[in-house]
Amino acid sequence: AKFIAEALEVNQILATLNIEEDAIGVEGAKFIAESLKVNQSLTNLHLENNAIEDKGAHFIAEALKSNQTLATLHLECNRIGDEGANFITEALKINQTLATLNTEGNSIGAEAKGEISGLLKQNK
Repeated sequence: AKFIAEALEVNQILATLNIEEDAIGVEGAKFIAESLKVNQSLTNLHLENNAIEDKGAHFIAEALKSNQTLATLHLECNRIGDEGANFITEALKINQTLATLNTEGNSIGAEAKGEISGLLKQNK
């Protein structure tokens, strides 16, 4: 994930990246998040089934606060709970471009899901 993240920092063409089922974990999520802070071309990111957990969700959420291009993010089956969902919720209060976020297969409660859904509707 580190090398992919380094490439994303300078890439100006790639619009979709699929890092599905690559076991990047929390550390990989941190690398990807850092690159999202500066990347200006990526619009679709697939991070399904990577065990990024709440801490990885926190890194991704921090990146979403400054990223202005990502429109679709897939975080299915990543062991994210309400703590991670709360980080994402806070990021979505700032982010104005993310319109689709898939969090199926995580342990996110109905209240957090509802709040995320409401914030995403504002970006569509």
